[in-house]
Amino acid sequence: MRRGSIVQLVAIGVACGAGAAAVALLIPWLPHSASRQAGRIDFVFWFVTGICIAIFALVASVIIYSIFKFRAQPGEDEDGPPIHGNTKLEVVWTAVPAVLVTAISIVSAIVLAKNDHLPHASAASDPLSPLVVNVTAQQFEWSFKYPAFGNLASARLELPIGAPVKLQITSVDVTHSFWVPEFGQKQDAVPGSVNTLAITPDRMGSYPVICTELCGLGHALMRSRADVMAKDKFLSWAKSQQKKLGGGSGSSPGLAVFKAQACSSCHTFVPAGATAKIGPDLDKLPAEAQRAGKPLEQFIHDSIVNPNAYVEPGYPKNVMPSIFAQLPKDQLDALVKYLAAGGKQ
Repeated sequence: MRRGSIVQLVAIGVACGAGAAAVALLIPWLPHSASRQAGRIDFVFWFVTGICIAIFALVASVIIYSIFKFRAQPGEDEDGPPIHGNTKLEVVWTAVPAVLVTAISIVSAIVLAKNDHLPHASAASDPLSPLVVNVTAQQFEWSFKYPAFGNLASARLELPIGAPVKLQITSVDVTHSFWVPEFGQKQDAVPGSVNTLAITPDRMGSYPVICTELCGLGHALMRSRADVMAKDKFLSWAKSQQKKLGGGSGSSPGLAVFKAQACSSCHTFVPAGATAKIGPDLDKLPAEAQRAGKPLEQFIHDSIVNPNAYVEPGYPKNVMPSIFAQLPKDQLDALVKYLAAGGKQ
């Protein structure tokens, strides 16, 4: 092959590679990484993408060069000369892909092993090595409990930055799937099974928690938030929540449960500053209890534990999850009394 042909091939390859690289780099294909695991997954993505761009540039340059160099002239209808092939070339284009696929496999295996690794629990006095969070899915709500903090329950996933986290994920009804795009991993929530997911947050911020498994009528509304904060702020939050839920502070324990369980995301309740319209207006609970033919506190308790026992006219069934039946008795009682008192507790 003459030098001029090689230069043309190289020029075409560089142009094709540059175009492919521009498409890969200038379009934000991936969310911003917010965990070490996501960073490793992104590395594998770009490692494979780089190999693909190189192969694309090579193949595209040969095709484009051949189209113009060896095209048939007008009126030429003869077959090309018969050739046997090139054994060395065939060995090369078999060996090189084998090496590349092996390299991708090794890199992927290392990343998967690291992403699944969690340090062994250290001293019992350190609840953050690792931090265990029990994640429960139910139509159409996520709930998060922290065993190291007295089984503290929250409707949002609160995490300390830089601390290894072990999510223990399950479901109480149908199959769901836990996903935070910025954490780079997802895991199914299966009834009767506990699946684990290791996460080490490395970017502070608030990120969406999404269910990616079609789970029923309210699937699109099954959202929550994952908040990543400094370690000292996380510990302060956990201690303050324990104190509020235990009634050890000046604020109402019922209000603390109301906020922790994100009741304001679906209901209107003026004393708590809630204005959502998805569910019934909690300011009208006495009238609703009268229509249901039950005493007020019993009606509120039953509506929380078994939301479909009585559904206010104008609202569909199977929207409010029954997951709140799992609330600790003292928290459930505090919430019932708070709502029955109209927030004046």
